[in-house]
Amino acid sequence: MQQAQRPQQPDASAPTEDAWIDDDTRELARAFLALETEDEALRFLRDISTVNEIIELGHRWRVANLLDQGVNYHEIGARTGASSATISRVNQWLRYGRGGYRLVIDRLKAQDR
Repeated sequence: MQQAQRPQQPDASAPTEDAWIDDDTRELARAFLALETEDEALRFLRDISTVNEIIELGHRWRVANLLDQGVNYHEIGARTGASSATISRVNQWLRYGRGGYRLVIDRLKAQDR
């Protein structure tokens, strides 16, 4: 199994790429790490997000999984209702992003074996 690459530490001199990383977002990441079950994760998501935000995240996650399976844009759009812009954006992050999609997709595949 190919190991997922670890994202590089943010470069303090980088202009805005990491501007979203602050004490609050780091604490949020720590909060996710404290969750132990799917039920806990769902409860936390519902408390911290609107229903529409959760649904949108779920759609992006489904798109990422379909892209990983090699499904083409047209079929993904037909199955999910996602726009080509959303599919393209998810594909960009899946292929060239921080490796978060890839990391979780690979871990879940390994758990399913």
